[in-house]
Amino acid sequence: MIKVSIVGGTGYTGVELLRLLSVHPDVELTAITSRKEDGLPVADMFPSLRGKVNLAFSAPDKVDLTKCDVVFFATPHGVAMAQAPALLAAGVKVIDLAADFRLKDQATFEQWYKIPHTCPDLLEEAVYGLPELNREAVKNARLIANPGCYPTTMQLGFVPLLKANLIDASALIADAKSGVSGAGRKAEIGTLFSESSDNFKAYGVSGHRHTPETVAQLQRFTGLPVNLIFTPHLVPMIRGMHSTLYARLTTDISNEELQELFESTYKDAAFVDVMPFGSHPETRSTRGSNMLRLALHRPNNGNTLVILVVQDNLVKGASGQAIQCMNLMFGLHETLGLQQVALLP
Repeated sequence: MIKVSIVGGTGYTGVELLRLLSVHPDVELTAITSRKEDGLPVADMFPSLRGKVNLAFSAPDKVDLTKCDVVFFATPHGVAMAQAPALLAAGVKVIDLAADFRLKDQATFEQWYKIPHTCPDLLEEAVYGLPELNREAVKNARLIANPGCYPTTMQLGFVPLLKANLIDASALIADAKSGVSGAGRKAEIGTLFSESSDNFKAYGVSGHRHTPETVAQLQRFTGLPVNLIFTPHLVPMIRGMHSTLYARLTTDISNEELQELFESTYKDAAFVDVMPFGSHPETRSTRGSNMLRLALHRPNNGNTLVILVVQDNLVKGASGQAIQCMNLMFGLHETLGLQQVALLP
């Protein structure tokens, strides 16, 4: 059994880790930390876990995380970097769901996240945990930087086209929408029910921290400079993410060949569903599951390709993807504990 601890188990990604790991056949949950909720049974905060998680939250200073095999950090930015060096030195694998290790360039990280990076020596070692594009590196990693939710959709949508040199890398556009849970469990006016319900708005239009992350990863797959216009939106639902991606084709290619490109790219990807050309994937088709669905469109059969991508922002966009990485890191089947079917209606 893999001994697992979660640092920061009271947020949405934390409880999603608990939901998925509590039924994972090869996992033993050993500790869930929370300084504020020290001593509170997990099931008292999250009744959905009654009978599944019998642990209580523990203050961080009461838990010896070095006795674990892997530690998930479902914490604000900056927490994992403070604790990762000691854990790695003790032979513990680390999976960070925040952004501490997503950007290789220290200056870029500090520019976008407004905090100093306290262990820049680990940035180069950290493996970006998007298994469909980085599977072999994930298998051999001891430190995983779990991707952002939006970047997951953008990369899986754009990469096949960039690798095949079929699109203008300097003119990528992503029009993306996320449910309110993507903002976390903290109390903020913008995510109150009266503010977000029956409302729709864009944010981060002048610049969003997921842009440099996505561009840096896309750049790995092309020798041409990547330029991305990314506009996120908040939609009045709890879970779900829909990214509409636009790319300008630079090569004469048929729709059938485009479809074959995506199907062949993801033929061994258990959690990427390439739908028939012209399909309209819906967010509810992935709700509660680790599945990402995408479909291609070509308006008027012109040179603009539209890629529709949907996922559950808390599962494939966060906690499910982290567990997918854990499975690979410990030599397990990638899908173990992650085969939940999406909830409908």
